[in-house]
Amino acid sequence: MLRTPAGAQLRLGSRSLTEAIAEEWRAQGERLRPAAMPLTQLAYTAIDRVAPDPRPVLDELLGYAGTDLVCYRAERPAELAERQQRRWQPLLDDLARRHDVLLCVHQGVVPRPQPSAALECLGRHLSALEPIPLTGLASATSICGSLVIALALAEGRITPDEAFELSQLDETYQIENWGEDSEAAARRRSLRQELADIHRFLTLGQAVN
Repeated sequence: MLRTPAGAQLRLGSRSLTEAIAEEWRAQGERLRPAAMPLTQLAYTAIDRVAPDPRPVLDELLGYAGTDLVCYRAERPAELAERQQRRWQPLLDDLARRHDVLLCVHQGVVPRPQPSAALECLGRHLSALEPIPLTGLASATSICGSLVIALALAEGRITPDEAFELSQLDETYQIENWGEDSEAAARRRSLRQELADIHRFLTLGQAVN
């Protein structure tokens, strides 16, 4: 039986996820490469950090919601503002329909508080999540800079590639106008892959075996 860094047994509720993690271990050579074991790392986090006390993760997620990427729109150029409205607003509309969470949209980048009722409603929804989905959601939120985008990914409303594109909308606009260096391109490829790994973790973790 595998154990986590904290010494807990690596027990998961999904056989599909357990088998995928076992495959990661079988693929290792003489030296372990943690970077090549994303499902294992996420499972460790779920068991060692999230399950014993989810409150810090919940607080962090609500912090993202309070200043969510998709709630802050450019005043100019008009092309970017239009793109943000067209791509981001449907996510907020869907969040309102599905969870009755109404987040406000602001112009500019100066942080402004969101309605307390919306954050309380969102907090109740997040508090009901089990450690595996909560861990995946927190990881996706950190990468995207947006709980709204991460929730859409976790709930199957968008694909990992769509989540990446939505979270990188501003950066992509800048690249279209000014180009991209090799270091930035490599970082973006890494982020895209991380979102794909998180989505797989969430999907396998929710599988009925």
